[in-house]
Amino acid sequence: MVLLCWVLSLAQAGAEVIRVVVISDLNGSYGSTEYSRDVHRAVATIVEMRPDLVISTGDMVAGQRRPHLSEEEVRAMWRAFHAAVTEPLREAGIPLAVTPGNHDGSAYTGFEMERRVYAVEWRARRPDLSFVGPDSYPFFYAFDLGVARFVSLDATTVGRLDANQMQALETAFKDAGPARIVFSHLPLWPFATRRETEIIGDPALEDLLTRQAVDLHLSGHHHAYYPGHLERFAVISQAELGGGSRRLIGSQIKPPRAITLLEIDDAGAIRATAFQAPDFREPVDVTRLPESLNGGARVIRRIDTVQSDAVEMLR
Repeated sequence: MVLLCWVLSLAQAGAEVIRVVVISDLNGSYGSTEYSRDVHRAVATIVEMRPDLVISTGDMVAGQRRPHLSEEEVRAMWRAFHAAVTEPLREAGIPLAVTPGNHDGSAYTGFEMERRVYAVEWRARRPDLSFVGPDSYPFFYAFDLGVARFVSLDATTVGRLDANQMQALETAFKDAGPARIVFSHLPLWPFATRRETEIIGDPALEDLLTRQAVDLHLSGHHHAYYPGHLERFAVISQAELGGGSRRLIGSQIKPPRAITLLEIDDAGAIRATAFQAPDFREPVDVTRLPESLNGGARVIRRIDTVQSDAVEMLR
């Protein structure tokens, strides 16, 4: 198999590299306190990889059910998540940065308790990172890791971000280094079938991210791995680890369960590779994914098909 990866800005040979693993959508059925074998395998592989950071793009537990789960049921789910994911990473000395999913801390009416518990759980486990700028951890917040600045968006409801987040984004990248990465649960534009409307879907946000010279937006929720490119920055939809993989728009392809590894050098170059189940050691062959996704409002082109000064293919 040909290992395909990409660089979002030109790399320098011999540069110091920051390694970040991205995981997403680990939850099982509503109320479940069990995690799939793939979740446990993924965590074990990540511990062996010893990255500098792990990011979760949401849906770590299985809330947002009607009739509502009790607070004890919600807290039991978080205990199970911490046992399966948080604690093994902590014991290995690997910080975990999270952003809420709709099943973790939904901002929709009726799920206030779940959102409050999400906040309590993660404020007690605030990672040892260099936080900067506006900070409402574990919702909207920013931190630096080496030359990279990461910003978490609170995106658990369909539609535009609230005005406070848009305003905070105006300054979130002040004095940031050359690598600029945003992560959220909902994607900006759609990747998967039957999720076409479950997006942020805001051209004003895309314009704002462009003005802030963002390189990459990471998202979950669509349960389908796809490394794409808009006209001005890259986007990666994460694979799910818990269940319910989905077909990519306009195709019959269901990408495999996977984790994403980002490697960021000291010049700000970002290289990304996805590694697939069952052992999360074999890279995903991106050439088997559709060359583009047309969700209506925007076309997302597969990253390796884009020719620009900012994107260089490596084989």
